[in-house]
Amino acid sequence: MTDFETRAVHVAQAPDELTGAVMPPLYLASTHRQDSVGVHRNGYEYSRVANPTRDALQEALANLEGGKFGFSFASGIAAEDAVIRATLKPGDHVVLANELYGGTYRLFNKIYREWGIEFDLADLNDEASLRAAIRPGKTKLVWIETPSNPKLTVFDISLTSRVAHEYGALTAVDNTFCSPYLQRPLELGADIVVHSTTKYLGGHSDILGGAVVVSDAELAEQFKYLHFALGAVSSPFDSWLTHRSLKTLAVRMDRHQQNAAAIAEFLVKHPGVAEVYYPGLPTHPQHELAKRQMHGFGGMVSLRFAGNENGSKAGTAEAIRFAQALRLFTLAESLGGVESLVNHPAEMTHSSAAGTPIEVTGDVVRLSVGLEGINDLLSDLKQALEANR
Repeated sequence: MTDFETRAVHVAQAPDELTGAVMPPLYLASTHRQDSVGVHRNGYEYSRVANPTRDALQEALANLEGGKFGFSFASGIAAEDAVIRATLKPGDHVVLANELYGGTYRLFNKIYREWGIEFDLADLNDEASLRAAIRPGKTKLVWIETPSNPKLTVFDISLTSRVAHEYGALTAVDNTFCSPYLQRPLELGADIVVHSTTKYLGGHSDILGGAVVVSDAELAEQFKYLHFALGAVSSPFDSWLTHRSLKTLAVRMDRHQQNAAAIAEFLVKHPGVAEVYYPGLPTHPQHELAKRQMHGFGGMVSLRFAGNENGSKAGTAEAIRFAQALRLFTLAESLGGVESLVNHPAEMTHSSAAGTPIEVTGDVVRLSVGLEGINDLLSDLKQALEANR
């Protein structure tokens, strides 16, 4: 099987041998009978250590990302936490992309800084900036989020990985916004891929999960141990739902980005919008990089309001008024579901970043474009923009 869509449907999805059921069973057992003391049947003893439903999902995730080993966690942050624990120790240094999710920054800034892990921010598209941020001998990890949350900056995975490897550092890529359908970082030189599977991989706003995919066997052993020792694993039911959702990932992403492109083109022409962030627009600063690195431009669109008085406070007021005036777009956290969502990052996803170098100004609104009819979505945007007049 070579086509992505075929692998998404069939990998780790063999019919049940006992009954012939086309869908593999959901194993809810927390523990497994041992054949004798210390002899585990097919490697299963306790669900924190291994679960057949979770194992099937992990095999599928690794396959779709082009990796060899997949690990499914209880949340995206739990997956990020595992990456930090697997690659760093007190005294080590990390280079973070200068645009990233507020929760990721909080993890480094509020949790791991107190444990002696240092970090600096850098523009990863500027090789000189990246090299200046690296501390030879101390920098062990470079963290890439691309496209970034919420301004959708596209960072060059190949360039960053090449430079990081020169200094003996690993690269980890948060691939949540793209999913493996649109971007496969391991093929571009990255060492670790991390996801919030809550988003596009789950795709229905009904599960919480995270994932890590690697190809290096030594790294895989570290993640396997963290799975066992820390226990932040995905539940069998969340694993089953996520694996089910992978079957439709390709068709969902096609519709997400079809709708997102139409919305971006509409917004960029609207006089009430000061700026539109979408990698598919020719005016996007990294449009050519996105064309090379991604297999499409995704379903996320962000926009900025200048305000009638051309001031930041006025822009913030317009942004909030617009977000609250939308009817079909639901005002909510998260992204990547079949339904369209609107988010005000400054007071929602990035509220913890206020006053930090990655602070998002209040004039920015983020849209997670769903699968609804495009005419209905555009009508909703039009009426909400009218509310700002």
